[in-house]
Amino acid sequence: MTTVSHCGLDPQSTPASPDFISLPGGEFLMGTDSLEGFPADGEGPARRVRLSPFRIAPTTVTNAQFTDFVRATGYITQAEEAGSSFVFYLQVPRELRSTIRQHPSGLPWWLEVRDACWQRPEGPGSDVRDRMDHPVVHVSWDDAQAYCRWAGASLPTEAQWEYAARGGLEGKRYTWGNAMPAEPLCNIWRGMFPNEPAPGWQPGVVGTATHAPNGYGLYNVAGNVWEWCEDWFTPDYHRVTGTSDPLHAEPTGRRSSRGGSFLCHDSYCNRYRVAARGSNTPHSSASNQGFRVAQSPDSAFSSSMR
Repeated sequence: MTTVSHCGLDPQSTPASPDFISLPGGEFLMGTDSLEGFPADGEGPARRVRLSPFRIAPTTVTNAQFTDFVRATGYITQAEEAGSSFVFYLQVPRELRSTIRQHPSGLPWWLEVRDACWQRPEGPGSDVRDRMDHPVVHVSWDDAQAYCRWAGASLPTEAQWEYAARGGLEGKRYTWGNAMPAEPLCNIWRGMFPNEPAPGWQPGVVGTATHAPNGYGLYNVAGNVWEWCEDWFTPDYHRVTGTSDPLHAEPTGRRSSRGGSFLCHDSYCNRYRVAARGSNTPHSSASNQGFRVAQSPDSAFSSSMR
């Protein structure tokens, strides 16, 4: 973990214990046999999986919580070390947007913005002081692991995440059921992707407790930000992992993430469905990537970095 005092943050010694929702585990139907997803993602075949009891946070980690972590440890994220991160182009001020030419191949709506990081989500001139209840973004999988070590927590496995996101609903398409109402129940793209947001809607994250929680009390498990999971990603996940507390621990170069983000839209990326899967390299960061934490019932919350 890289640490240093920086950004004028005053050190403080211990994290505040996050709220956790205790879940009993047991057997549930994981994955889907639907053909509406992306074959390369490996969303199925659907199968019965059994989980041990665990706890999970009701929201993704907020800017306020991540600020506490940085104040206590002096941690520098990988985006800060690299000096840039990826931001969706409509989040970038027009005058800055016109000066940036760097973007991933085939994804022109992503811009590599100098100085974009968790404290400056849209790059120079932006900050999180009035967004402390929003999810922290521009955090890599490695950054999320550093936070977990400090907080005495862990990232949820894909199986834990899906069990919790389903909220007790068996085999449903979304976290709330099978139908999408006229007024979306989550923060996903509104309008025509990627150039025409609906009037009154701006691309970006919203507060972590926005929208009604699911049946288990979890907020925004669909849309808003992608959430890192513990597993290494493989499209063969449902074929090669066991049916009891599954975890894909064999390195593949990419880590799993779940839930989709504010950029999801049926015309482009409908991965806000509960069985949908995503992935990225563990050092990658972007303006739609965050995480939530979990905890096994036999691990006492630690008030010191470990």
